[in-house]
Amino acid sequence: MQRRLFLYNFRNLRKAKGRRETYLCYVVKRRDSATSCSLDFGYLRNQMGCHVEVLFLRYIAAWDLDPGRCYRITWFTSWSPCYDCSQHIASFLRSYPNLTLRIFMARLYFCEDRKAEPEGLRRLHKAGAQIAIMTFKDFFYCWNTFVENREQTFKGWEGLHENSVHLARKLRRILMPLYEVDDLRDAFKILGL
Repeated sequence: MQRRLFLYNFRNLRKAKGRRETYLCYVVKRRDSATSCSLDFGYLRNQMGCHVEVLFLRYIAAWDLDPGRCYRITWFTSWSPCYDCSQHIASFLRSYPNLTLRIFMARLYFCEDRKAEPEGLRRLHKAGAQIAIMTFKDFFYCWNTFVENREQTFKGWEGLHENSVHLARKLRRILMPLYEVDDLRDAFKILGL
């Protein structure tokens, strides 16, 4: 991936107007007892009419994974999955119990007219996906693994840490069980807050 492309699409802005594509960097490993073996890595982006998450699921499903072996897939995405993609991913994970998926996201995607994405993320989490917001070390890893960086060191942009913390808190609130959210609201009401 070109440096400019990575820096533009993965910048963890709170409001990322004009960034309409989702990029997905991936690493696929097979776990053999205490060791793991890298099978593949690379990146994909949305194609006309198809979200990148679905493209990856089609790609990996064609591998004919051995059900007797364990696999770990790690994604670094420029946007969190939409509701429909979250459903597809959750279904895929249920079909492959020998596969674990970790998703590190630069930004949270919310479709303005549906507002279903938080529920999609909750279902994805419940299906066993480990989901988190990218931090400096994740951007650093991507820079060194997926970017044609010409041996230039990754330099974080202004606001990278603050935005990661803000988005991580937002994601934590989304993933918090709804009964805990109601308990917190009740506690704030009692306190007059």
